[in-house]
Amino acid sequence: MTVGVVLKLAYDGGPFAGYALQANARSVAGELQGAIWALDPKASLLRGTSRTDSGVHARCQIVSFDSEKKDINPRGWVLGLTRHLPSELAVVGAARAEAGYDPRGHVVSKTYRYSIFESPVRDPFLEGRVWRVYERLNHLSMQVAASHLIGEHDFAAYRGAADSRQETVRRLFRVELRRARTDDRILEIIVAGDRFLYRMVRIIAGTLVDVGRGRIKEDATARALLSKDRRELGVTAPPAGLCLDEIVLDTPLEDEWPG
Repeated sequence: MTVGVVLKLAYDGGPFAGYALQANARSVAGELQGAIWALDPKASLLRGTSRTDSGVHARCQIVSFDSEKKDINPRGWVLGLTRHLPSELAVVGAARAEAGYDPRGHVVSKTYRYSIFESPVRDPFLEGRVWRVYERLNHLSMQVAASHLIGEHDFAAYRGAADSRQETVRRLFRVELRRARTDDRILEIIVAGDRFLYRMVRIIAGTLVDVGRGRIKEDATARALLSKDRRELGVTAPPAGLCLDEIVLDTPLEDEWPG
């Protein structure tokens, strides 16, 4: 008889070719799957909630799998897996679930944070964590452009070319600009919504920066929602500045550790 296990992950996306399992590249799912099989060779394949791109970070990725090891409790999974994982990837929490539990069907919202370092010079302690922008940005114009995105819209223009999904309506609850609490040189773009398209947050971030640079107008974000034309928008922001910060599920997890 199998049981479901839910894990919360945090990782530095720099060394990985994305979250998803890949045959010829190092991935988050590949490293984690190997660690799980070291504890339970009969465990199922992982079921993840977000396929983060190469170079994208996460503070709260949620995954699940099924195991026959009913004697391993959530604390045991966290501590046991830690011994088999590289330093760039950590299991920061675990919980029980029914066999077959798939967190993708229980996501209420996801929150992403994109970090922009406004500086003419590099900071070696921020490398790989931010997008360094040389120009002075007009934050007021960026916030006006961001406000057009809140609510339910057809975000067909806000997706990468590799996204072929036909259904492109998404709801954004929050698109906010703020100074980072730990470093006021960093401007953060916080984007929260129910679901996201491929590279959607990076396109939003790049577009807002281009508005702040004065390259495109504040109403470009609204026009693209109507035209569905990617050419109305700005650049796709680089992956290093993006972090998956939070995933909210519709039900609390059982016997979660740490509590």
